[in-house]
Amino acid sequence: MFVCPECAHEWSAQQASPAVEEAKVWRDAAGNVLQDGDTVTVIKDLKLKGGGGVVKMGTKVKNIRLVDGDHDIDCKIDGFGSMGLKTEFVKKV
Repeated sequence: MFVCPECAHEWSAQQASPAVEEAKVWRDAAGNVLQDGDTVTVIKDLKLKGGGGVVKMGTKVKNIRLVDGDHDIDCKIDGFGSMGLKTEFVKKV
């Protein structure tokens, strides 16, 4: 048994072992599983902060890279450069 020195909470050694973390699964707006290197299509016009401009609906994004963070996808879009997208605004091709 383990005992917390601050609050005297007790727990067993089985509870103390770290839980096995499952690999994160990224899904697009339609529920399809995304993987690194996939090609996706933007499903909504996306306004860009700072530089201005809009990524139009239907824009194809090739060779995506999935990352943990606020925006799930790192990619390069022709005419706009590198940017981050959220998976909720793309659909797998």
